[in-house]
Amino acid sequence: MERVLIIDGRPVAFRATAAVPRLYRMEYGRDIMQDMLELQSAIDAAQSGNGPIPPRLLSIFEDVSYLMAKHARPDEVTAASSEEWLDGFDTFSVYQVFPAIAQLWQANLKTTSTPKKKRGRRRGR
Repeated sequence: MERVLIIDGRPVAFRATAAVPRLYRMEYGRDIMQDMLELQSAIDAAQSGNGPIPPRLLSIFEDVSYLMAKHARPDEVTAASSEEWLDGFDTFSVYQVFPAIAQLWQANLKTTSTPKKKRGRRRGR
């Protein structure tokens, strides 16, 4: 799935596919599934007034954003790191970008296949 957001007055594409968890693990040595759950919890808590988002989780948000943007447009995102990529923006709101990234991520997790247990029992075994 892909989605384009207007950030700092310009369109930025983000893409989530089955390759993203592997790319994230190779690039950052972490599990994106665990990181996205942690990040979602921290953002929910911050929006409820339960303190700011911890810096470590902001860094994870930046890394996920960069990776999904680079995955969407590798020819346009030529920055070598998330820091270098973010330096190209004047503003970059976690509260604007994260909901779109989370939505892409959730859509990517849905399966379109039917579980074998639901298909019915095979005969002749």
